[in-house]
Amino acid sequence: MEPFLEHLNITSTDVEATVRFLQTALPSYKVRGSGESEAGRWVHVGTETTYIAVEDRGAREQGPHIPYEHAGLNHLGFVVDDAAALVERMRAAGYREGSQFLEHPARQRYYFYDQDDNEYEFVEYRAQDAAERNDYTE
Repeated sequence: MEPFLEHLNITSTDVEATVRFLQTALPSYKVRGSGESEAGRWVHVGTETTYIAVEDRGAREQGPHIPYEHAGLNHLGFVVDDAAALVERMRAAGYREGSQFLEHPARQRYYFYDQDDNEYEFVEYRAQDAAERNDYTE
């Protein structure tokens, strides 16, 4: 089997808000499970093969990490079939937009932030050929 990313685990100031953000962006993502542990409440939201683990560990404010300045996570990237529909859903729900990269002939990328200022990239590939999708000259 080829290795693949099974899950990411994030701590959230509002688990329900993070789950809402993910399900607005990715409607096929379902709650796979949830529960309580000694550390706090958790929810797994995603597909049968991949998911985001969202945890409530009592955090009520963002940490000191500044993406692209400090070592650590900068953003999470997702491939989507219909970026225009995603953008419409996210705007209608009032999510803050980040950058847009629309000029590449093989892909369009949009960025949105959740309530904790975590940045998410959503890319729609318009080419079937991997060499075109992975062309970084433009």
